[in-house]
Amino acid sequence: MSTSRTIRVTVRGSFDNLSDAQKAQLTAAGDRHADILAVEYTADGHLTYDLAARPFFAFRFAEQVDDERDIPKVTARAEAKAAAWMTERGYGFKRITSQTVDLSEVPLGKRGRKLQA
Repeated sequence: MSTSRTIRVTVRGSFDNLSDAQKAQLTAAGDRHADILAVEYTADGHLTYDLAARPFFAFRFAEQVDDERDIPKVTARAEAKAAAWMTERGYGFKRITSQTVDLSEVPLGKRGRKLQA
């Protein structure tokens, strides 16, 4: 029997060589992307950054897989989606890294164990 796994990938990087117009554009849209309390993991990716504080960004992606051997593919897709989003908008970026978490491997806390019982 196969069990579906939820995989979360956080892709981080830094903006690079942004023009003044690009900085203004990102700053103007920053309210939608700066609230770290509203972070979501989605199939399309949820972008957060605070350009006024630092030149870094993070995309958060979620995907379901049935086979753990597909997890590296999920990570590669997330990195490619983040890079494509930046490239399509003409934003320079560098130092892309990612962190992948298989939620089926995350231990339940006290509340989770209680709800599961």
